[in-house]
Amino acid sequence: MMKKIILLFSLSLFMITCQSKKEDKKIIGEIGEKAMVVSAKIEASQVGAAILKKGGNAYDAMVATHLALAVVYPVAGNIAGGGFMVYRNNDGTKGALDFREKAPSKAHRDMYLDKDGNIIDRKSVLGANAVAIPGSVAGIYEVYQKFGSLPFKDLVQPAIDLARNGFNMTKQQAERISQYTEMFNKANNYKTQFARKWNEGELMVQEELAQTLERIRDQGPDGFYKGKTANLLVDYVTELGGIILKEDLENYKAVWRKPIAFKYKNYDITSMTLPASGGICLGQILKSIEPYDLKGIEHNSTKYIQLVTEASRRSYADRAHFLGDIDFVDVPIDSLTDATYLKERMSTFSWDKATPSSEVSHGKILGYESDETTHYSIVDSYGNAVSVTTTLNLRYGSKVVVKGGGFILNNEMDDFSSKPGTPNIFGLLGSKANAIAPNKRMLSSMTPTIVEENGKLKMVLGSPGGSTIITTVAQNILNVLDFNMGMQESVKSGRFHHQWLPDQIKLEPNKFDATTKKELKAFGYKILEKESLIIGRLDAILVLPDGRLEGAADPRGDDTAVGF
Repeated sequence: MMKKIILLFSLSLFMITCQSKKEDKKIIGEIGEKAMVVSAKIEASQVGAAILKKGGNAYDAMVATHLALAVVYPVAGNIAGGGFMVYRNNDGTKGALDFREKAPSKAHRDMYLDKDGNIIDRKSVLGANAVAIPGSVAGIYEVYQKFGSLPFKDLVQPAIDLARNGFNMTKQQAERISQYTEMFNKANNYKTQFARKWNEGELMVQEELAQTLERIRDQGPDGFYKGKTANLLVDYVTELGGIILKEDLENYKAVWRKPIAFKYKNYDITSMTLPASGGICLGQILKSIEPYDLKGIEHNSTKYIQLVTEASRRSYADRAHFLGDIDFVDVPIDSLTDATYLKERMSTFSWDKATPSSEVSHGKILGYESDETTHYSIVDSYGNAVSVTTTLNLRYGSKVVVKGGGFILNNEMDDFSSKPGTPNIFGLLGSKANAIAPNKRMLSSMTPTIVEENGKLKMVLGSPGGSTIITTVAQNILNVLDFNMGMQESVKSGRFHHQWLPDQIKLEPNKFDATTKKELKAFGYKILEKESLIIGRLDAILVLPDGRLEGAADPRGDDTAVGF
């Protein structure tokens, strides 16, 4: 009998120990002792990490990673797109760089309308007329001049080698690019190397792009905005009926901006300012949620989704009405993130029912923004951090591949409102604040962000995803700060999105239980849940309590973290 009792006790103890180990097992990302690079492709992350190992800083790694992505991630990585960077130096100083694309000098408000004032189908999306003046090369060189430490040529050479020697297509890449053969053929007057069926593992070699990168390596920005590359770009765009001039390229400048900075509880958050709407909207959402006690609310429960949805709904309504390029539009930034104003905005929120978007605001939704952007986060061994989001806009941008240059041009003009007050071709309304004007920057949802705790670096994060970028970043900040998740655990967890109009909650497929969905519908929320619906691809870094770095690469793509 005693042996039986001992056996039962031992078995119970074993089961409790196993259960405890199971509960203790957490999803952990890549751990780095000193430095970390997280990006959309392993080759780019490896290039950035190699620069850091050579003694380069985060800004050197930014240049190298950005250019490597232009080679190995042509769907969004680029030299002929644009983006935003938020940085934090090891001494705590912070700042932001705007290298967003600009409208050509010959652009005008009605350039996508026919003689009857109707939008011309796909003119702002496909082909030479969709192209805005690129900002990426000016952006990375501006960063290098201010903060770079290694020779510029050493930062460009890895991308040249990748282009010349080739890289192997992943399954996801091969399937995606093969879907766009017809569009590449429509946008160009010659057969580009992108316009064919690609297979997993196949080597993509880009010799013309390698030569373009060599001109950037040897001449800096002049190797892109002047000389042979500029001539190739302008001549080909003109040949296709576009309006870009050589003067447009020569006159492009990246702009240092004062970032959006706000407190959320005991944390200091720094994010991008206009023409990126992300920082303002992120501040509005988090500060609207701040007065509510999240300790008694389960993560991704009905109540949690309600709260985040209603805060997001009100923020996106403000985005539609007020936001645009601050060099052209007067925007009340401080007022929009004021706690008293946000409390008033949330006063109509009820736990008992949804607030219809029609009752929140009469503002007009801004232009469509693609979900195909890319983000990378870097922390170096010196304690510097950069958060960078960049894009061509839609997948492979305008699909125009510069003849003789080997690089894809953006279709960022579609981020303007083609016809203010009228639905664009994607069914979204436009606003006067984001109307087309010569040399104006189009509004964006990009949200590169840095979080600090007690004056020390805590988190570096950002995401692609068009209008879902803002809610993706907000939810991951809440996951870590309020629900004590690790970074990879946070990135892997299910996401949802609401943007005022259309009045629906997008739920990531197979991530939310039936009871939650049933309860939300009972409260009057419309639910959109469908296969292939991806809400953001977050690439982030979390500083652990012991000072090590957890790099979190989004499993929804080929994203990879490389640390050491």
